[in-house]
Amino acid sequence: MTKYILKRILYLFLTLFIIASLTFFLMKMLPGTPFSNQNRMSADQLKIVKAQYGLDQSVGVQYVRYMVGLLHGNLGTSFQFNNEPVTALIGQRLAPSMQIGAQAMIVGTVFGILLGAVAAIRKNTWVDTLATFISILGLSIPSFVLAVLLQFYLAYKWKIYPVALWDNFQSSILPTLALSALPLGTVARFMRTEMVDVMSSDYIELAKSKGNSSWRVVAKHALRNSLIPVVTIIGPMAVSVMTGSMVVENIFSIPGIGEQFVKSITTNDYPTIMGLTIFYSFLLIIVYLIVDILYGLIDPRIRLGNGGKE
Repeated sequence: MTKYILKRILYLFLTLFIIASLTFFLMKMLPGTPFSNQNRMSADQLKIVKAQYGLDQSVGVQYVRYMVGLLHGNLGTSFQFNNEPVTALIGQRLAPSMQIGAQAMIVGTVFGILLGAVAAIRKNTWVDTLATFISILGLSIPSFVLAVLLQFYLAYKWKIYPVALWDNFQSSILPTLALSALPLGTVARFMRTEMVDVMSSDYIELAKSKGNSSWRVVAKHALRNSLIPVVTIIGPMAVSVMTGSMVVENIFSIPGIGEQFVKSITTNDYPTIMGLTIFYSFLLIIVYLIVDILYGLIDPRIRLGNGGKE
């Protein structure tokens, strides 16, 4: 397992290097420049500003300079947002994004597991039908559509929660609910499918024949083995939540990194685009690494990187 983790960490840095390189050159293909909207600047002033930020040099030189800075943990300086370091911008906006993202994943995963388990135990009953309907809704309704509906009814019309802005914990409830719908629907669907198969397996029948209670059989045997496919989809779900948060943060005026990412693209703020892309990629790769480790821990038969041996 240790050898496997070290190998994955090496792949992590290699993947980040490839992502950073591709993003850099694709970003340079965007139309316009960070100063396209600065109509008041003369040609000489524009030349001075480009020289100040190194944009007067060739793309190859700019790439080498950026990658060298990246190796030293320097993500560059924003062109548009008060000339602040990109790391400072991310740090200032990280907490709200991480909070609603973590809350959405926890809420969606926990209730999805419960919903899927109940649906499997009460298979082919009205409970199963209701649980399936709820999971389909979670998968079908985009997070930004659900965000608008929650904002209109629970905030604007019924005045239960704040309409927008970021003041306290209550401000995070609506965006959390909007983002948790997809994880809930996905987990419930996978959980039900897997648990139905597990409940009909031979070792479950053996556990029942030994006199174990139904609750013990479900909790100790069926539930644990059904969690394996759920763990494997945590990575893709985390990506969906992170990308979905960009629009949701704008809807609720949450000062998170998703909102910052959208603004940086519209203004061609190259360093901010690069920094946030690398940051999102790093989070995604870390999530996949954690998922692989948890996958091996949940199922004792799996020993990654050791040929199945301890």
